[in-house]
This record gives sequence, C-alpha cells and structure tokens, in this order.
Amino acid sequence: MTGTYISALYIYPVKSCAGIRVEHVELDRRGPKFDRLWMVVDHTNRFVTQRETPRLALVKTALSEENLTLTAPGMPPLSVPLAEHEGELSEVVIWRDTCLAIDEGDAAAAWFSDLLKTRVRLVRMPDQFERLTSTEYTAEPGTLSFADGYPLLFISEASLDDLNRRLLARGQMPVAMDRFRPNVVLAGCPPYAEDTWQYVTIAGIRFDIVKPCARCVITTVDQSSGAVPVVGEPLATLATYRRGKNGGAMFGQNALHRSRGVLRVGDVVETPG
Repeated sequence: MTGTYISALYIYPVKSCAGIRVEHVELDRRGPKFDRLWMVVDHTNRFVTQRETPRLALVKTALSEENLTLTAPGMPPLSVPLAEHEGELSEVVIWRDTCLAIDEGDAAAAWFSDLLKTRVRLVRMPDQFERLTSTEYTAEPGTLSFADGYPLLFISEASLDDLNRRLLARGQMPVAMDRFRPNVVLAGCPPYAEDTWQYVTIAGIRFDIVKPCARCVITTVDQSSGAVPVVGEPLATLATYRRGKNGGAMFGQNALHRSRGVLRVGDVVETPG
C-alpha cells in the first residue's frame, strides 16, 4: 500500500487497563465507542491510573454483544453490562474536570479493590453526560469520555521505530507501541509526520490534529507485566530530542474528530496539499 494509512486501531474500555486491538472502530460523539467509558476511582472519587498503580496494566478487557469482561492474574472474570443501568450517581474527578458517573456496584468494587489492594470503585460515564475538551488549542471543543484530554491519539509506526533506534543507541531495550496507548496507528509516512499536520481526513471524517501528547510515567510500564523494567525509560531518551515548550517529552498527537463514522484498518489518510 502506498501513502499513509491506518495499520492498527485500539480501544481502551477501562481507563488505564489493557486495550483491545480491533479491525474497525465506530466513532460516536465522544470518540471510539466504548473507549474509556469506565474508570477506576479511589475513596475520594478521584481517578486512578497506571501512574500510581501500574498493576492496572494486568487487567485485560474484552467486549461481547452484551458485556465487558475483565480478567487479571489470580482473579475470576468480571462481567459488566455494556448497557447503561440505573445505579448510584456520583461526582468523580479526572484532572481538572468533575464528571457525573454511575457506580458499577459492590461486586466490581470488590474485584478491583482485591486486585489493587486498596479501596477503589469502578464507574462509568452516563450516556447523556457531556464532558468537553479544552478550548486552549481549538476554538470549537469536542466531546470526550474519561480519556485524559482528547478523544483520540495518533502515532505513526515510523515515529516508534525512530525512538527505538535511539533507545538501542543508548544501550536500552526497544519498547512496544502499547506503552503509548494510541487509538490510531499509522504506517506509510516518515517519522513524526503526524506533527506536521493541522488536520487529516480518513473515511470521509475530518480529524483536527490538536497538540502533541506530553508523555508520563505510564510509558515506563511494561504493559504485559505491569512492571517498570527501566526507571525513566523511554522518557529519558524522548527528552533528549522531543521536549515540548513546557519541558515535557512529546510523542504522538492528540486529535478531535469532527463527525461520526467508522474507521477501519487499511483506511487511507488524506493530508492537506
């Protein structure tokens, strides 16, 4: 295939748990359907992620027609209905946003609390709740779920290949794409081509490329083991050549979709000019 195209697609039903590689994704108003629809919160109703709890990487997710199924080492499977139900509504905090959430019940809370060895609960975003993206970088906001700041993250294979060459040159082991938790992986373009686009069109859908993604310590977590093999990597290597204006290590681009539709592996990416 010539030109830039989608080589892989991922959704992450529970924030900071393992993702699912899929052949197509449906984009609803919040982004990929079921992406970060659920989230773990602590006893203060603040979001919990791999930043402080790397073991969340061990939670594998699977979707059927009716249920989200969660599995983890030493734990029985946990099934959560995909359909919204009447549950206790509470306010939860993710970064600077306060959102309404539906509690998924005591069984789900006990499952995650047992796994993480601390008191937590599983919540989902109600279908009718509106959480808007910041207008610091775009005049027109988008809608998102419990994702950090934007509904989609684009990364090219060539960008990861370049990073891994630099890691090897510094005597470090290469890292997998899942460290960076993208939704849309691109092939057929040069390294960091995604940095040069203001917008792209895929399958007739316009995506505004909003801002580089400042990476955090989650990138140091091996997603297959929930462990940190080398403290500080790949962030230290990224910092040698990918520092942003705020000093963070940048990798990948946050994006906003401007209409609904379906993305499929193999879809061509149309760029301006």
